[in-house]
Amino acid sequence: MNLPSLRDIENGDLKALSRSISLIVNGRDDFLLTEQPVFQKIPVIGITGPPGAGKSTLTNKLIGQYVLAGDKVAVLCVDPSSPYTNGAILGDRIRMPEWYDHPQVYIRSLATRGSLGGLPHRADAVINLLKHAPFDSIIVETVGVGQNEIEIASLADITIVVLVPESGDDVQLMKAGLMETGDIFVVNKCDRPGADEFAKNIREMLHASSSRDKKVVKTIATTNTGITELFNLIREED
Repeated sequence: MNLPSLRDIENGDLKALSRSISLIVNGRDDFLLTEQPVFQKIPVIGITGPPGAGKSTLTNKLIGQYVLAGDKVAVLCVDPSSPYTNGAILGDRIRMPEWYDHPQVYIRSLATRGSLGGLPHRADAVINLLKHAPFDSIIVETVGVGQNEIEIASLADITIVVLVPESGDDVQLMKAGLMETGDIFVVNKCDRPGADEFAKNIREMLHASSSRDKKVVKTIATTNTGITELFNLIREED
């Protein structure tokens, strides 16, 4: 069977794109589409943070913002690996069912396969391949492994760190990593007790540790609260 061509992907052939990604993550060394230079500027938005922060719900709501804006968006979702198949446990991405058949949205799940950096092996090659396709933006949602999860910052143009009011201990652990590399910090589930104080502490910590003006946004992803503000901040950054 012939390999997909770069022209197929550039023309928006999603079957060719999906097969190409599978070849890349399975280590096909003879498959070299990703070595081709990318001439279009497509922003990569990384969404990361500790487990339970609501990253998938936030990603789901952000997709809606891109669709409303008329953009085509690719979403790369990194999930834990199955101990039996080595594939992504949430490969069907049951939390984003409304977007799977949407003509403006392409969603692909990848398994970590033992990676400790929040991203799978060859994620950089997959992202580069997505840049050849006709998307306006690429979202990468990492698996959520806490303090080790700083790899996304080297691949994303904008890194969003999602936290919840109970994340105080996690923030202390991440200070040497994500607190320096994140661009936008989201306090999700901000209807919980202590959210305002937590957001204030994050702002003070960022002000003391960074020379850059980093943004802090409060959201309740389940009710779409703060999502438009977050989307507008992303637009300002990219």
